[in-house]
Amino acid sequence: MNRRDFITFVGLGWIASSLPVLIAACSSQKPKGWQTVGTTEDLDKTGQLLAKNSPVGPVLVVGKSKSNNLIAVDPTCTHAGCTVQWKDDAQKFFCPCHASKFGNDGKVQTGPATKPLATYSVKIEKNSVLVMSR
Repeated sequence: MNRRDFITFVGLGWIASSLPVLIAACSSQKPKGWQTVGTTEDLDKTGQLLAKNSPVGPVLVVGKSKSNNLIAVDPTCTHAGCTVQWKDDAQKFFCPCHASKFGNDGKVQTGPATKPLATYSVKIEKNSVLVMSR
């Protein structure tokens, strides 16, 4: 076997052995259904619960656990990827990077962002805050 054939053989073997790993990594799915993102105790401390590494991805829940008006969004700004902040007095989400403003429904009110924040259904069960995965 000459050097060229050997390198080709080794290269093809490496690709073939790596392919299942690459396919598995690309096809990972988020869990379905209601997922716990935090506790009511954490939510009630400040009226906000930021779960950056929840099972469904980043989630910002706003409100109090006894309220029927909980809001849950993906806090990643659709303009530049910064994490938006909730301003309770204005009842809006603000992006600290480029001043985009989003309503409590996630819709853009002031750019430069043009796409709304993704929203989640949210509920309280016992002492847990849950969101419905998308």
